[in-house]
Amino acid sequence: MAINTFRSRSSGATPVTPFRNLTHLLACGFGSGAAPVAPGTFGTVAAIPIYLLMLQLDANLYLLLTAALFLVGIPICTRTADDLGVHDHPGIVWDEIVGYLVTMIAAPPGWLWMVVGFVLFRIFDILKPWPIRTIDRKVAGGLGIMLDDLLAGLFSLLLLQLAAYYLI
Repeated sequence: MAINTFRSRSSGATPVTPFRNLTHLLACGFGSGAAPVAPGTFGTVAAIPIYLLMLQLDANLYLLLTAALFLVGIPICTRTADDLGVHDHPGIVWDEIVGYLVTMIAAPPGWLWMVVGFVLFRIFDILKPWPIRTIDRKVAGGLGIMLDDLLAGLFSLLLLQLAAYYLI
């Protein structure tokens, strides 16, 4: 897989170039999903500047915007997955961006908490404990792509808030 294109797992498929199609560009995390290794991690890294911009928002507006990004992600991920012919292609990382934003809801300020949230989210996204794994396997399309990372974000949010409560 080249850095700027994705191929489906089916033979003879046309490559998807995330930099030429707005839907693919968003689904692929502004190109971060084109990383040759650990695209989900690079997608989560791409979420950090978005989080820093959203950090200035009122809590209600942060929640509303995060929910809107989740809802927009469903058709974006559906379209890109369909074009690739792969249910949850590793290069689709919009779900990681939203999952990280969920993790960071009402997070304490500071880089330490951003890193802790990052690590927690990556752990839940990679390990996919129940029910995340079940959702990942059973729910099709963009909704399934988005839901498992929403749950990973909610689990991470819970642990981050518990850590903040007991450590601050």
